[in-house]
Amino acid sequence: MSGEAATRPDGTAHPHLSRRTFAIISHPDAGKTTLTEKLLLAGGAISMAGAVRAKGETRRAKSDWMEIEQNRGISVTSSVMTFERDGITFNLLDTPGHSDFSEDTYRTLTAVDSAIMVIDAAKGIEAQTLKLFEICRLRDIPIITFVNKVDREGRDPFEVLDEIEEKLALPVAPVVWPVGQGSTFHGLFDLQANEHLTSAQGRNGACDTARAMSGPNDAALDAQVPAAILSDFRDQVALASEGYATFDAAEYRAGHMTPVVFGSALRSFGVDQLLSLIASHAPSPRPQPSDAGPIDPAREKVSAFVFKVQANMDPKHRDRVAFVRFCSGHFRRGMKLDHVRSGKPIAVANPIYFFAQERALTEEAFAGDVIGIPNHGTLRVGDTLTEGERFRFTGLPSFAPEILRRVRLEDSMKVKQLRRALEDLAEEGLTQVFRPVVGSNWIVGVVGPLQLDVLASRVAAEYKVEVSFEPAPYAMARWIRSDDPAAAAKFVRENKLDIAFDRDESPVFLPRTEWDLRHAATNHPDVTFEAVREIVG
Repeated sequence: MSGEAATRPDGTAHPHLSRRTFAIISHPDAGKTTLTEKLLLAGGAISMAGAVRAKGETRRAKSDWMEIEQNRGISVTSSVMTFERDGITFNLLDTPGHSDFSEDTYRTLTAVDSAIMVIDAAKGIEAQTLKLFEICRLRDIPIITFVNKVDREGRDPFEVLDEIEEKLALPVAPVVWPVGQGSTFHGLFDLQANEHLTSAQGRNGACDTARAMSGPNDAALDAQVPAAILSDFRDQVALASEGYATFDAAEYRAGHMTPVVFGSALRSFGVDQLLSLIASHAPSPRPQPSDAGPIDPAREKVSAFVFKVQANMDPKHRDRVAFVRFCSGHFRRGMKLDHVRSGKPIAVANPIYFFAQERALTEEAFAGDVIGIPNHGTLRVGDTLTEGERFRFTGLPSFAPEILRRVRLEDSMKVKQLRRALEDLAEEGLTQVFRPVVGSNWIVGVVGPLQLDVLASRVAAEYKVEVSFEPAPYAMARWIRSDDPAAAAKFVRENKLDIAFDRDESPVFLPRTEWDLRHAATNHPDVTFEAVREIVG
């Protein structure tokens, strides 16, 4: 799929060819978390070791595992779930839907090979969906589109498809079409397998039946669907086959086409078909960019990068887990890997795979797999791990925050706990933390105000520290970069009141207005003020 050899020197198939590592992206409330749960159920929710199996509705996906996520019904962190079906290992990365947590999502998208884009049938493409699609396009990530909630009243299917083609400039290929919609919904029709997907429990039941047909005009449908609804469905399918592209797996994998599945995550309509599409056609692990060129997944030596760090997934143990995407080689538990940033070896004694915040030890991993490495601050976002090589993986972005606030500590005896909390949560990307050159108050930077609520909630729950936030006099933050160290040092010296250091001890300019930024750029032409920078591990 990416041009790599299909077999190893001993004649066996490369294990990474059976990996499918994908993300689910959407606007909030499009049904992403529900779809995640139903995909896990459809896949049997089986871990790589075959030891963890869901038990109906008593064991939910738990991809939203923080208290604030459960209370507000939103996703604010990325989580990873691994399961197997029919010999394929799926690594599903659930991402935050809320735009205030877009940086976590952007980094997660560097760790996947394909994505599912969830669209609400009534609302079409929304702002956050469009933003995330553009990130996928920049990385040539192929996308399958799931048009959700067709069992409710919504827009005409053609209107939704035309909007995808126009707004995303991406040809669509319908592969599963609704038979009616909302009050007239009578299941789905799989246009590739020629199956009518319905429910034995009646029209309001969950999808549990697939009836084989010769095609959309099969007379057997007449006994199952009212004549007027069936006539409209057949007309729609005929028009769709003429007006839209036929699904082409190579075009999809190249990012030049999106197959479209209409369905209802809540009632499991279209979920099996979606999982089958991923298994059959989504790319296996692709070459990953590095400063030594693309790293082929078929390479013998192990290589991996950290795309996320999560503190306190288990608050009882004050743990810190690095989410690691493997890019090549065969990793085995207990291996020593070179930590390129520090130049020191790390023994990976207790690697774990995830089922949301639940976990178990794993003995091995191949390209495409995502595992967790517990550590005490050694690993951070952007770090590269290799088997004795010195290259670094590239492409993980860090964005300048749009909202800056001073942190006010309610109990002055807890300064150390606050420092630890802010450093931990900055490490995982929830916030950025700046230490001013002048003044003692920490400054936090976030993309959106909801991050401040989550930050205060987690600092209180996980570190037992009460904090509040005060307005800071700064309009933005910009990293200071110059090819001339003396020019950068001179700027820092002359602007101490508006300079802070980030967690990497890199200088950051905090202008109070747009005019201040333009003035600084004009008066210091040898200094660049960056809104985005690449994380170097």
